[in-house]
Formats: sequence, C-alpha cells, structure tokens
Amino acid sequence: MKMKKLLEHLPFYQVTQPISKLTVQGISMDSRSIGPGDLFVCIRGIKVDGHDYVQDAVNNGAVAVMCEERVDTSVPVILVNDTVRALAMVASTFYGHPSESLHVIGVTGTNGKTTITYLLDEIFCRHKKVTGLIGTIQICVAGKAYPVKNTTPDALSIQKYLSMMKKSRVDTAIMEVSSHALDQGRVYGCDFDIAIFTNLTRDHLDYHHDFDDYLRAKSLLFAQLGNGYNSGRDKYAIINMDSPVAKRFIRSTSQPLLTYGINHRADIMAKDCMLKETGTTFTLTTPESEVRIDSPLMGLFNVYNMLAAAGAALLSDIPLSVIQQAFNQSRGVRGRFEPVREGQDYGVVVDYAHTPDSLENVLKTIAELCTGQIHVVVGCGGDRDRSKRPLMAQVAIKWADHVIFTSDNPRTESPKQIFKDMTNHLQGTYKIIESREDAIESALKAAYQGDVVLIAGKGHETYQEINGVRHHFDDCEIARKILRSMKESP
Repeated sequence: MKMKKLLEHLPFYQVTQPISKLTVQGISMDSRSIGPGDLFVCIRGIKVDGHDYVQDAVNNGAVAVMCEERVDTSVPVILVNDTVRALAMVASTFYGHPSESLHVIGVTGTNGKTTITYLLDEIFCRHKKVTGLIGTIQICVAGKAYPVKNTTPDALSIQKYLSMMKKSRVDTAIMEVSSHALDQGRVYGCDFDIAIFTNLTRDHLDYHHDFDDYLRAKSLLFAQLGNGYNSGRDKYAIINMDSPVAKRFIRSTSQPLLTYGINHRADIMAKDCMLKETGTTFTLTTPESEVRIDSPLMGLFNVYNMLAAAGAALLSDIPLSVIQQAFNQSRGVRGRFEPVREGQDYGVVVDYAHTPDSLENVLKTIAELCTGQIHVVVGCGGDRDRSKRPLMAQVAIKWADHVIFTSDNPRTESPKQIFKDMTNHLQGTYKIIESREDAIESALKAAYQGDVVLIAGKGHETYQEINGVRHHFDDCEIARKILRSMKESP
C-alpha cells in the first residue's frame, strides 16, 4: 500500500523525508518482527519504549518510522502526537477497515464477558452464521483457533484478526473488551454495532487509579459507540439494569438502549428462576414474547449472562426459538463453573473467579446447590492489585466451611507476601498450602458425600507463572489425576 494512502485518516503529521513514492508491505510495533518494506510504529509501553528500538527496526528492513519525537535514522520519520491512536488508524486503513464489513459485538464488564461471547457464538452458529471470536481463552476465525496473550489484543492485531475474519466470510465478530484495552486505545478504529455492559466490581486497581477510573475506562466502549471512521449502520447499547452503576453507563452513550435484569424493570428479564444442581430454569421475557429456558448452565450469574446474550441476539435478528435452543443445549465455557466428574460422590468445580465479587457469586451459587459442606482452594495473583487480596480471603471465609489458601500465579512476587496480604487481620479458620497441587489434593481428600470442592482463580489457564517462568498447570487436569488416583487406591 502507498504510504500516502496509509496516512489518509491522519489529519496532521510531519515527515523528515519525501514519502510520496514509498510503498508499505506491512506494519509492526515490534522491531524484532519487522521485515523488508515495513512501517515501524514506536509505542511507549509500561516497560518498553519503541523509540529506543528504531535502529533495530531499520536494520531489519523498515522503510519508515512513525514516532512521537524526532529520531536520528536514515529512513523517513513520520511525526505524530499520539502513536497509539495513529497506529489504530493506519492499521484499519492497511487492512481495509474490516470491522465495517462485519457485524461486531463488544462485551465489557468485570465478570461474564467470556461466557457471554461463547453463548453468542453458539447462538449465531446455530443460526447458520459464520463467526469470529476474540477473547480471554482464544481467538477463533470461522472455527479455526489461535492463541491469545491478552483479553483484548493490541490495535494492530485486532485489525489483522478482523481482516482474517472478513476474508474467511465471517458474518459476526464477537469480542471481549477489557478496561486495559479501552484505556490504551487498542480498540480505536473498531466499528462496534452492539456494546454490552455486564457488571462492575473491584478489579485491576493495580492499573487504574481507583474505582471511578476503572468505571471511566469501561464506559469508553459506550462513549465511542458509533464513532467508527466510516460508520453508517445502526448501533445499540445493552445495559444490565441490576448493576448499581447502570445509569453511569446509560449516560455514556447517545445510541439506542436495550436493558436487561432480574430485580429492576428492564426490556429483557428472567422470571420464575429455579437454580438446580443440574442447571437453571427460568422464563425469558422480551418486548415481543417469552419462552421457558431449561439450561445446563448453573447459577444466577449465568442467568444474567444469558439475558445479555439474548439481547444482542435479538438485536441481530436472531429468532427467539434459536436463542432458546442454544441456551437449553449450551456446552458452557471451559474453566467457567466447570464440573470435574470422575465418579466421586461429591462435587468438584473449577472456576476462573479471581475477584471478590466473582468468587462470592460462585460460592453463593454452590451454597444454593450443596447439601453438604463447601471446600474452597483459592489464591491471588502476584504483581497485581494487592487491595483485593484481603477481600478475596474474607469472601472465602464467609461462604466456605473449609478454606485453603494457595498459590495462583505468584509471577515475580513472594507467595508468602501474598498470603500475608490475604490473611492479615483475617478472622476464621483456614489452611495455607503453597503448592497448588498439594492444596487441591488436600481439599479433595477432605471432601465427603454431598460436599462441593471449588478450585478457584485460574479456570481455563493451563499454566502457573512462578518467578516469571510459566510452568504447565491445569486445575481440571490436576483434579482429575488426583481423583483417579484416589479411586485406584485401596
């Protein structure tokens, strides 16, 4: 692509050398991945500044560099005020503004994002639509999966994946949108058609200044709704009316609203809910009609997830009968209230719950289903928000009969410091077992008929990060191995 064409959405920039005849083969913000003919964009990260790697990029074949400050190099330098925003614009242009050719649904909130995106994927696939998914667990393009590092990738990667979806004849792209991504401008240039707000509780306060800053970041998805570069389609915001901050999100957008809830009047509601050990039943009411849902998904939080997904599906012209079928036959999401069954006479559940609110929701759900005692194995991640550690511990003590605190992903932090943060001033009975495998084994061997063991915090993750090194570790896999071993023991 001609450089002039690539820069067409940038109103102001300066160049150090003529660029009229320059052709760009690709774009990268990593000097190590630069190839001949590429444009290198300098991004200031939390730990690394791309401006320090300009010469490396040029040595690898960069034909031009986009910077926020002048750098001494032999290739043309394009000076802009904000390389993050500029990267989103040039990436969208380079890949042909792919989001404008797709029906794009974004989901944000503290909890429920992954489940809602997977529910939507099931609904659309059932309606014979070709889907793309960008989320915490993986990226899927027309059924083909790719690994992912962040809940929401960087702006360049997003445009690349959306372009892949467009080429693969994807109809609908469904995306988890994190607060980090919104705050860092990773979704600039994405033309969302529907934005969903789930809920908001304490999380990521190691990154955000405070709860209000976290709320501000989440609300950006709604403030930017309908602000694509060449947008011309209808836009909708879907809001959980049972959230205490619902009105803040409603005020963030000028687009038409669809609301959902259980306790407050809303457009889409769940009535006559029955929470069972085998799933959930309720009446799904919509502005047009209602249907009875009998889903294998357990817990009230999954009712909310289904309401949000139903709203987005209805706005996408999916028949209510298809939505009902999808909910009633949903496979669920790996690591989200996932049962582990190896013939034992007590329940074992693996869940990603890693915030005080999500842990409490899961334990509340178990309390409603459990006929015996509740065991919980839980920890807190290192190098992350320390303020939630005592809150996580308090929730565990409040709702579980037997509590084991263990390592989550300590990363570069001392597990002993994490345990200290969790248990300082904590009142109640608990154990600390640093080895996560030993902690899981201890909880499983202590359970009796009718009990439920919750292994919380890591869910779908297949690694444990210790001292900055990732080791293979899968909670479900470990639990199954221990349960099988116990069954084989005399």
